[in-house]
Amino acid sequence: MSIKINHLTHIYGENSVFEKKALDDINFEINDGEFIGLIGHTGSGKSTLIQHLNALLVPTSGEVLLNGENIYADIRQRVGLVFQYPEHQLFEMTVYKDVAYGPGNLGLSEDEIDKRVREALDTVGLDEDIFEKSPFELSGGQKRRAAIAGVLAMEPEVLILDEPTAGLDPKGRDEILEAIRIMHNKRKITVILVSHSMEDVAKLVDRIIVLSKGKIAITGTPKEVFAQVEKLESIGLAAPQISYVFSELIERGYDVPCDVYTVSEATDVLYKFLKQVK
Repeated sequence: MSIKINHLTHIYGENSVFEKKALDDINFEINDGEFIGLIGHTGSGKSTLIQHLNALLVPTSGEVLLNGENIYADIRQRVGLVFQYPEHQLFEMTVYKDVAYGPGNLGLSEDEIDKRVREALDTVGLDEDIFEKSPFELSGGQKRRAAIAGVLAMEPEVLILDEPTAGLDPKGRDEILEAIRIMHNKRKITVILVSHSMEDVAKLVDRIIVLSKGKIAITGTPKEVFAQVEKLESIGLAAPQISYVFSELIERGYDVPCDVYTVSEATDVLYKFLKQVK
């Protein structure tokens, strides 16, 4: 599903003493199946923006179009929004029942519900042996994946993930990121990842949108965005940590590329470099 934002502005408390412009004339397009990273410091407008994409907020002015149509037509089934700490919304007696809850409210047949539940749980890497467990018995990473599966079972055309690795230990973070990567590869749906982690974004997305003070400050591929270190730092952000390591290596006279942003890239580059040195 393609998304087009035209002159989107949102003002909280308009015409009051509490008036605050959270989004200021935002314009961008997201292509069908694209994986977008949305980044920005706290208060940049990220949460306000994604709530417009799920029709939870109404624009003060401007419009949001999905495949050329106004976003308010049957939106909740087409755009899935996973808020921070979605595991806090788990409530059923078993994992299976929790994931089945949404599809069950769509009036689907039992066979179709079962198919959706199994496919969603498989997509996020949860095996059948946990289906009948209480969701509260799962690890932090498993709970997060079960919650994401509940949204996937609704078969949205767009999936928005708001800080999906927040509060998880390294193992849980890796589980979630791998589940998201596999999900995007399998389902080919449009994904928008909101994150403070430059490393997470660098690993996964096709394109990045950087918000600052309610406006788009930078947009481009990860390499294009993270090459603008000074501009990122001026708005309170930073490039992935690995890029600073490579900048230091270059300053010390080592002939390594300057556009390396992920650990996997760094491993490959340094392995080849060390072979040449030998």
